[in-house]
Amino acid sequence: MTIRLPDFKGGFRAYEPRKEPFAATPGTPFTSRTVFSAAHVVADPFADSTPDSPAAVDWDATLAFRRHLWSHGLGVAEAMDTAQRGMGLDWAGAAELIRRSAAEATSVGGLIACGVGTDQLTGPATLDEVRAAYEEQLALVEESGAQAILMASRALAAAAKSPEDYLEVYGHLLRQSAEPVVLHWLGPMFDPALEGYWGSSDLDAATDTFLEVIAAHPDKVDGIKVSLLEAQREIDIRRRLPQGVRCYTGDDFNYPELIAGDDQGFSHALLGIFDPLGPLAAEAVRVLDTGDAKGFRELLDPTVELSRHLFQAPTRFYKTGVVFLAWLAGHQSHFTMVGGLQSARSLPHFARAYELADGLGLFPDPKLAEERMKNLLSLYGVNQ
Repeated sequence: MTIRLPDFKGGFRAYEPRKEPFAATPGTPFTSRTVFSAAHVVADPFADSTPDSPAAVDWDATLAFRRHLWSHGLGVAEAMDTAQRGMGLDWAGAAELIRRSAAEATSVGGLIACGVGTDQLTGPATLDEVRAAYEEQLALVEESGAQAILMASRALAAAAKSPEDYLEVYGHLLRQSAEPVVLHWLGPMFDPALEGYWGSSDLDAATDTFLEVIAAHPDKVDGIKVSLLEAQREIDIRRRLPQGVRCYTGDDFNYPELIAGDDQGFSHALLGIFDPLGPLAAEAVRVLDTGDAKGFRELLDPTVELSRHLFQAPTRFYKTGVVFLAWLAGHQSHFTMVGGLQSARSLPHFARAYELADGLGLFPDPKLAEERMKNLLSLYGVNQ
C-alpha cells in the first residue's frame, strides 16, 4: 500500500510507509554525555482562543510528553523556544509550565533545566528593568528546584548599547545565582530580534564578549548552549572554555559530529530535534556510552536530513514540524498549536517531514501515523 504525497513542484509522488518502528526501550540516564531535549507544549484544542490570546495548554498531555522523554533517560529543557516561548507562550504560561514540569520531574526523578528570560517585558525597557525581569524569572526557577538556563533576551538586545552592558547584566545575574547556570546563545536564525547579541553582529567579537562573561564567573556557569548552526564556531568556542564548563550543542544541523567530538573534546546536548528523535537519540547515546563512536554515528547521522528539513529557513518555525511529528507519533490527539502556529509550514513540508520520520522508524504505530497523514491530506483536498 502506498500513500500519495505532494512534492515541492505541484505534483505528487507515491510513498510506501514503513511497517515496523525503530526498536527502542526506556532506559537509565547516560554516562558519557549530559543530554537534554527541549520539549514542546501541547495546546488545548477546545479552548476558545485566538493567536493573540494567552496560551491555552493541555497540561495532562504536555506533562505526559515529558514523562516520555524522561523514561528514555533524556533530560528536559523546559520553557525554551521549542515550547514556543515568545511565539505563543507568554511568561504567565511559561511560569506555570515551569512549576508543573519541575514538580513532575521531582516526582519521577527526571533531570530538568528551565529557561530564564525577560519576556514579561512587553515594550522598550531599560537595563535596570531587564535585570529585574531576569531576576524575577531566575527566582521562580530556583524556587521550583530546577536548574536555570539564562536565555538570550530580546529586551536586552534592544536596550544594550555596548558589550559592557552585557557584561554588567550577566555578571550581576551570575553573582546572585544560587547554583551554576547554563548560558544560552541563540542566533538570529532562531529569533531575528537577537541580531547583534553580545554587543556585535561580528560573531568573532560577540564570541569574545560571551567568553569574557564566562571567564569572570566560571564557578557559576555549568555550561553553555550554542545555537548558531556553525559547527566549527562551536568547536572553537568549546576549546576556549574554562576547565569544567560544558558545551551543550544546540546545533540542529551538525549535532552527531559535535556530540561525538574529537581528540580535543566533545559537546553535550540541549537540542530541539531530540523532541521527535527522543527514543532513537537515547539509544544512540547509550551506544556512545560504551565507547562505540562509530555505532553512535551510524544511528544518529541518518536523522540529520530530517532535522535540517524541520529547521530550514525560516528556522524559528521548526516548532510546527516538531508538534506535527508528535501528533503523528500518537503523543497527542490533535495538531493544534498555541498561537495558531500549525499554519506556519506548507503541506509539502509536512509531507516530506512525514516521509523522513517514517523512514527512520520514529512512529511507534506506523499505521496510526499513516492514517493521520491521510486525514491531513484530505483536509487539503488530496484524495488517496
